Amino acid sequence: MNDPVFTVAAQQGNVADRMGRPLRDLRISVTDRCNFRCVYCMPKEVFGKDYQFLEHKELLTFEEIARLARIFAALGIEKIRLTGGEPLVRRHIEKLIELLAAIPGLDLTLTTNGALLAKKAPALKAAGLNRITVSLDSLDDAVFMKMNDVDFPVARVLEGIDAAAAAGLAPIKINMVVKRGLNDQSVVAMARHFRGSGHILRFIEYMDVGHTNGWRMDDVVTAKEIVGAINADAPLEQCDPNYRGEVAERWRYSDGSGEIGVIASVSQAFCRDCTRARLSTEGSLYTCLFATAGHALKPLLRGGASDAEITDAITTVWRKRDDRYSEIRTAQTVKLHKVEMSFIGG
Repeated sequence: MNDPVFTVAAQQGNVADRMGRPLRDLRISVTDRCNFRCVYCMPKEVFGKDYQFLEHKELLTFEEIARLARIFAALGIEKIRLTGGEPLVRRHIEKLIELLAAIPGLDLTLTTNGALLAKKAPALKAAGLNRITVSLDSLDDAVFMKMNDVDFPVARVLEGIDAAAAAGLAPIKINMVVKRGLNDQSVVAMARHFRGSGHILRFIEYMDVGHTNGWRMDDVVTAKEIVGAINADAPLEQCDPNYRGEVAERWRYSDGSGEIGVIASVSQAFCRDCTRARLSTEGSLYTCLFATAGHALKPLLRGGASDAEITDAITTVWRKRDDRYSEIRTAQTVKLHKVEMSFIGG
């Protein structure tokens, strides 16, 4: 491939997959547990009181995660995002952040539902976290509680966002998953609320991740619809991406009062630029959000493998990668038994 971006990546030690995509971003799921039961991720009818979550001994330790992060960094990883489940329910998460923050050159960020953020924000910043993303699907309490399915109020998430801003975890991104007939009427209200706040609101098309969220194409509100509704309320103009592989299409308000993003993996697939690997809660490497299987790294970690041997294993997996699920999505692929998003992170 003659793309100069990929050429530079290769010179920096990045490995490329079969489509020439470098390994640049790593998402690490630190827990499979969550204090919400969002209908598009961990529906209560599946993840109920009898659901068997992983035992603590099955999770990667913080030291194991940090070791893998250093190996990935040597392969060209530039950004690590901590996810879950809900990462802030993992005890002493600040200790992991300290370990990861000590790795030179990494942009370290975390995605949270915000439930524990008001209490945790100062400690997260002090530990070395750079930025934060908060999931918030509506400002309407009735709608939001219906979506999180644990009666958690909007006000407490907003408190968490304010606490994160006060702690210096900026810029803050707000993610809203939009599902037709559930919270699509909240789109413009969300845009109005965060316009001029300095935070970046991002709208995510409802996706067929995992196997339990009851996804149907009819439930998808497309990026085009979302942008059209906001533009009718406050004029928008499209921005250039910040970097190649950025998943969100950027739009700024014409009056300079901020920007929004739309993540359109259903209607406008961006597989060709995907540079993301995912490390699951129990230590498996996944090469796609829509994966059906992973590659176990924990046996290497706990079996005495050297860093060089683990590097070889990761490199072998990535070089064989040819994932482009969103580009080839059909009625048949949607029915595949994909790994749950709560297990490998969003």
